[in-house]
Amino acid sequence: MRVNHHRAPAVYTVTDAPLPLSDDIGHRQRRYLMSMGVRTGCFVGAVLAAVAGAPVWVVILLIVGALFLPYIAVVFANGGREPTPSATFGDPQGREQKPVSGQRPEIGS
Repeated sequence: MRVNHHRAPAVYTVTDAPLPLSDDIGHRQRRYLMSMGVRTGCFVGAVLAAVAGAPVWVVILLIVGALFLPYIAVVFANGGREPTPSATFGDPQGREQKPVSGQRPEIGS
């Protein structure tokens, strides 16, 4: 049995272009800074909760958050580029899609 492995050339549209790398880096930096802000809040909250006489489990929970958030923030910041959705031509609910310009129906053999 012989299988045809010939593939048609890929057709790209302008809307398939990924975001610029500078925008992606800026997005990851903002996400990292927000995580570090939450970490700082956990640390300050743990100190204030300990001074105010809050239950020990609250202080421990805030300290654990302050300890593990840097690791989580670094993993997400270094996770790579965000996936970009591909272009769809049709109605927003996805019921009917129009063919992309340049596509031809495949001829079965």
